Amino acid sequence: MRKFNLLVASSILIFASCTNHSEDDLVNQEPIPETVTYLDNVKPIIDANCVSCHGNSNPQAGLSLTNYTQVKNAVQNNGLINRISLADGNPSLMPTSGRMPQATIDLISQWNADGLLEQ
Repeated sequence: MRKFNLLVASSILIFASCTNHSEDDLVNQEPIPETVTYLDNVKPIIDANCVSCHGNSNPQAGLSLTNYTQVKNAVQNNGLINRISLADGNPSLMPTSGRMPQATIDLISQWNADGLLEQ
């Protein structure tokens, strides 16, 4: 009986210590700046996640994302925010390597809400 009680107590401790955290809990997030700009906030994200396919002389889908005007146009006319917000596994998700963290998507969405400021 004593072994049984010890086993039950151990099981309770193990299960009580397990929690389900979202991806955002696992990523060190910084707060979104008061004003989001292309040069300070969005360009580094685009450079790290998009220009490998959308930055060469023959960009994927004919969409180059190498400068402010092109990225702004992609947000306004090509559904960039929608494409990066799709669920993992969706064949239209960008980047194709997998969904960016929600905090990154939120930053680009805030840039749009702030008026797509360059600097």
